[in-house]
Amino acid sequence: MPTAILYARVSSKDQAETGYSLQDQIRTLRTYAKKNGYEVVDEVEDAGYSGASLERPGLTRVRDLVNAGGTAVVLAQDRDRIARDPALIGWLQLQFDQHGTRLRALNDPEDDSPSSELTTGMLDQIAKFERANTMLRTRRGRFQRAREGKVIGSGSPPYGFRYNADRTNYQVDAPMATVRRMFEMLAARNTLQGIKKTFEKEGCRLRGEGSTGTSYLCVARS
Repeated sequence: MPTAILYARVSSKDQAETGYSLQDQIRTLRTYAKKNGYEVVDEVEDAGYSGASLERPGLTRVRDLVNAGGTAVVLAQDRDRIARDPALIGWLQLQFDQHGTRLRALNDPEDDSPSSELTTGMLDQIAKFERANTMLRTRRGRFQRAREGKVIGSGSPPYGFRYNADRTNYQVDAPMATVRRMFEMLAARNTLQGIKKTFEKEGCRLRGEGSTGTSYLCVARS
């Protein structure tokens, strides 16, 4: 019985906006493998990783398993789950070919005819176009928000602030009192080391910020 590795991926954007489920992908791949007589030797997932790079822990494991030999096929639900750039998919396939392993997505054509190869290439280019278009729309959206005086609500907000409900601006958070006090102490000519010691005596843990280590944040001990 030929062996198969099942591979599923979702990016952070997939999770946040589309609910693209790893479990649904794996379930679909299991059904396909069983129907087509494959023995599943491993199920590998990458959660929160972009398809724009091959540097993913799950995909690295898949490549190691293929390099070890004995794998007939690596299965993914769609080609863009493997990668969003045709060049990356082609590079992986070349690597897998050296070990006799086929890289297959369930939306691939069933045969190896020239027309099927053309269709596969078109699917890859469409996925690449969609990714580029999404990035363009995202940049335009960020520029528009900046023009409207709104913040780009990605990542953690600055210390002492939190995002408002729709993540379009900052609101003062409880730690801002600490920030204000630190500036007042600096204005009173206290040294950074002196400020650090003062907060530590009061039961705060001070965390260095920046490569110089010369600014500090006070985070209440848990």
